[in-house]
Amino acid sequence: MSSRRAQPARKDAAQRGKAVARKPVAGTPRWVAPTAVLAGIALLIVVFLIYRWYTTPLPPPPPSQDTTAQVLQILENIPKSDLDAVGQGTANNLIKPVSGSALVGPGGKPEVFYLGAEYCPYCAAERWPMVIALSRFGTFSGLTLTTSSSTDIYPNTVTLTFRSAKYTSQYIEFVAVETTDRDQKPLQSPTTEQQQLVQKYDSAGSIPFVDFANKYAFDGAMYKPDVISGMSWLSAAESLQSPDSAQAKAILGSANLITAAICKSIGDQPADVCSSTTIQNLEKTLK
Repeated sequence: MSSRRAQPARKDAAQRGKAVARKPVAGTPRWVAPTAVLAGIALLIVVFLIYRWYTTPLPPPPPSQDTTAQVLQILENIPKSDLDAVGQGTANNLIKPVSGSALVGPGGKPEVFYLGAEYCPYCAAERWPMVIALSRFGTFSGLTLTTSSSTDIYPNTVTLTFRSAKYTSQYIEFVAVETTDRDQKPLQSPTTEQQQLVQKYDSAGSIPFVDFANKYAFDGAMYKPDVISGMSWLSAAESLQSPDSAQAKAILGSANLITAAICKSIGDQPADVCSSTTIQNLEKTLK
């Protein structure tokens, strides 16, 4: 009898044992996964910042008056033989024909109008060939050196600025508007007429924008700013003295295209600039 009565007790104990065995073991706390994700994101940010710090070119030291003078001396006196040797080089021909009332400057001559900003790396790149090309038709004063923004693409691209520049020529007038400085603080404002000009021929609002007497226009840079990335002003200028350099092929090629557009817009004057085989051939590429 006692053995029969003990059986239910043993059965109950076995069932309790099974119940205990089925009890789930405590899992990973719910907060671990989100924390791991956040930690991963934070790590990626740190890695990116470190990479950016190591790969972003540092701004060059402020230019001295001697450096500015040396750079301008080179840009304003590029030998014609070097320009002819480069031709279009590696520059992209962005110039397109436009139609409208003749664009005339305050002095009554055909006007070349430029709209840009000092922070803009593409403007920084395009000012080099513009100074070279325009120097073939007249004389600059008041040009100064600067760099593009340190936080934009192609940071700290060395360049010049037109903000205080004056230009004299017996053939054309040059009007420039630099809308903001390299920190994107307001600098100069286009007139209503200039804004209408940009809206008509540059509906996307890209900068730089250049209009040649309402005969031709282009926006953007004819070469990538990385061609002069990490260079000082003087090293960039000196590189143009070697027609086979990547900088000369890009910048002098762009200068020749700009020269051709100016020549075509004003009746091929002066002859010693516009009648060269190089410029005449490039004029044929302008529709």
